[in-house]
Amino acid sequence: GIAAAVTLGDGDEAELARLTDGEFFDVVFDATGNPQAMERGFRFIAHGGRYVLLSIVQGDIRFSDPEFHKREATLLSSRNATMEDFDTVIAAMRAGQVPHAALATHRLALGDLPARFPDLLDPGQGVIKALVEC
Repeated sequence: GIAAAVTLGDGDEAELARLTDGEFFDVVFDATGNPQAMERGFRFIAHGGRYVLLSIVQGDIRFSDPEFHKREATLLSSRNATMEDFDTVIAAMRAGQVPHAALATHRLALGDLPARFPDLLDPGQGVIKALVEC
């Protein structure tokens, strides 16, 4: 499989399966803060893949334990940022203190991701943040 950070929407599961030959992704990131999206993301983990949850939600998220174990997946989380941290960053961006255009160094279409992903991992390409446009 390949690794990707993509925002998923309705009707995309079949297309992602086609693009990855049904293998899906070595690494799936979710930063939506949406419990339904977080639950849905488990379906896109490749065998032996990792699921990284970057957001915190109030309440529970649920997933199919047999499906998760079948994939022999790893679940990772991050809770280092607080709402105050996000407010600080957003205020700095609005004030022009963050060079956001310089941080998003690469853009590519979802359909180009499988072919271009190895380049994104190459340090010589200077990737700081790659945006996948769906």
